[in-house]
Amino acid sequence: MTRAAHLVGSIPADSADDAMHLATTHLGSRLRTLPDGETGERHHWIVHIIDALRRHPDLELKKEGDWSDYDNTPVLRVRKGHTLRGETLDFGHVAAFEQSWPTFQRVRDEQGDSSLAFQAGVPGDLDMALFTLGPIGAFRHRAAFRTATLREIREIHRRAGNDVVFQIEVPAELIFVARMPGPLRGLMATFLGRGIARLAREAPQGARFGVHLCLGDMNHRALATLTDSTPVVLLSNAIVKAWPKGRQLEYIHAPFAAAEKVPRTDQAWYAPLRRLVIPHRTRFIAGFVHEDQDLEQQRKLRDVIERNVGGEVDVATSCGLGRRSRPAAVAALERTAALSGD
Repeated sequence: MTRAAHLVGSIPADSADDAMHLATTHLGSRLRTLPDGETGERHHWIVHIIDALRRHPDLELKKEGDWSDYDNTPVLRVRKGHTLRGETLDFGHVAAFEQSWPTFQRVRDEQGDSSLAFQAGVPGDLDMALFTLGPIGAFRHRAAFRTATLREIREIHRRAGNDVVFQIEVPAELIFVARMPGPLRGLMATFLGRGIARLAREAPQGARFGVHLCLGDMNHRALATLTDSTPVVLLSNAIVKAWPKGRQLEYIHAPFAAAEKVPRTDQAWYAPLRRLVIPHRTRFIAGFVHEDQDLEQQRKLRDVIERNVGGEVDVATSCGLGRRSRPAAVAALERTAALSGD
């Protein structure tokens, strides 16, 4: 088994062409999937989607917010007397794919690697609903967000088939599990894992998926931290258990750093990884790469993770690089190359 490198999604670049070439210059054949860098308005993950939904005829502003902090975000609600339908929601994933797909094909040809897949980041339906409507609105109207997400997955898959891997991005689920009292964590993980797997179950037969567990990276700050790796293990195992046949789970990516905070170095923090149950064909990607931590310390940390997992892991940062400066992002790419290549 050879370690691969993984890019979560966003890259501080001027265009998809710039982002993809930056990625391939530093990581090249170590990549199994290649995102388009989520440049421009997309570098703040779903912020631009929610801001666009302010103009949706069935939604109105409930609470204003300027995205300066997790406590200062806008919240929308369904207008009185209106019904929110998934057919009326457009998250822009298809348009972004259409714009980046020709660039990806050209870059892949330059690399000479026909196995390289386009990585399409897709926020989970619960996460989209939650960050748009708040907790109560999310559970009332999640179905509309699921319908819209699946419609866009199906359209991209229709156009690109097995050349695309959909990365389901789920910060809310990991944070929910982490914040539950210990005895209830397993039940919460089971419930949330089934919801994540449902997207794959209702996607086209043969569609390829990865899952990005996340702790948030707004303004390069995490929404939460973990006291140890138990929530990662519980949620990962629940996703695997609920995963449907006929939809390949390519990887699970787990965050071991928290945005600007470097990963913990105490070995006990990683001990729960011994209970991780990952299928042979599913890669486990450890999101511990951090340019602000000493390289030798990171090598030792990688070894600790691998001893507990029971084999080599692929390597990545904890989240996308879009909220970093370009020099910091380049340093993170160089660190990812070093940790995946030795």
